[in-house]
Amino acid sequence: MPDAQLGRSRLVAQGLVTRPFARPSDAVAALGAMQGQDLPGVLASAALRTASGGVRDVLEDLDAGALVRGYPMRGTVFLLPAVDAVWMTELCAERPIREAVARRNRQGLDDSSLEMAREIARAEMAGGPISRAQLFELWEAAGIRTTGGFGYHLVFMLIAETTLVYGPWNGTEQDLALLDQWIPDSPRLARRFDGDTVAATAELALRYFTSHGPATVRDFAWWTKLPLTAVRAAMPLIVEELETDGAAEASFWRPGLLDEVAKVGRAAAGPLLLPGFDEFVLGYQDRLFAMAAHEHVRLVPGNNGVFRRSVVAGGLVRGTWARAGTASRRRLEVEEFAPMSATRMRQLEVLFGSYPWVLP
Repeated sequence: MPDAQLGRSRLVAQGLVTRPFARPSDAVAALGAMQGQDLPGVLASAALRTASGGVRDVLEDLDAGALVRGYPMRGTVFLLPAVDAVWMTELCAERPIREAVARRNRQGLDDSSLEMAREIARAEMAGGPISRAQLFELWEAAGIRTTGGFGYHLVFMLIAETTLVYGPWNGTEQDLALLDQWIPDSPRLARRFDGDTVAATAELALRYFTSHGPATVRDFAWWTKLPLTAVRAAMPLIVEELETDGAAEASFWRPGLLDEVAKVGRAAAGPLLLPGFDEFVLGYQDRLFAMAAHEHVRLVPGNNGVFRRSVVAGGLVRGTWARAGTASRRRLEVEEFAPMSATRMRQLEVLFGSYPWVLP
């Protein structure tokens, strides 16, 4: 069932109400990672949690090597703090890699193709980052198939094994770069945690609960796809740093969060225009805290994994929105789950005018 109070608490925890972060890289580090297959959307998600709210800061952090995108967990691309990209991937990507290898073997893409693709990438990127389209052209010229999802698989594998990373902004997307060259100071699990996966899991869990909570251990295990046994083994290392409701399936959150929610008061219920894959919607195992089941169907038509942009108000998803018109004359289109007042629609128009678009 929708829970407006829980929704408001999570909005405050995630920084969407108070925008407490000086830089986008600070916001992403606090959350641990942000789901990033919708690149313009995740750049907006990072901007919407900062004091300036501007996308220019996000692009600066990309170009400075402070933010990257990779495949740390769930076989899904995430925006990551560069300093955490390697150890997080080593901690969480083992299972998605195994699953990808199994699919590759069924589809007839052998290890030799991956090895050749890796060698070409290393040679061609020694001089700096290049676009994914350029890399695909190089692979095709060498006789490596990239159509039918093969190119995507190769990029996934090279990123998940920490050979490549999505790095600087090239005007329309991120170029691919050699990880060791682009973010050479990103420590591996062995150096960051002395190889202790329990300590690494605890660090990531602490970030998750302090930025996403109130949330449960199952939420975090779903978010990372780490085994529940591994998550439970890590919880004793951090439980004293969190508040909890002590329920049979306990929720955890950062100390003082509920007081913070009370302090911001009505601001926590104010309207927001969020990107389609924002962590407010995708950061939890069960999304129905923020909407009814029949409304969820409208947010994810056909349940095909493609999320529409959400209108949030009162701690709940109240509808979806889109940008229509031409680059010179953009307009907001809202699909309401229930009728909204004229005042609310005017508020949404103001938010639309200040939304951090990265592309015209």
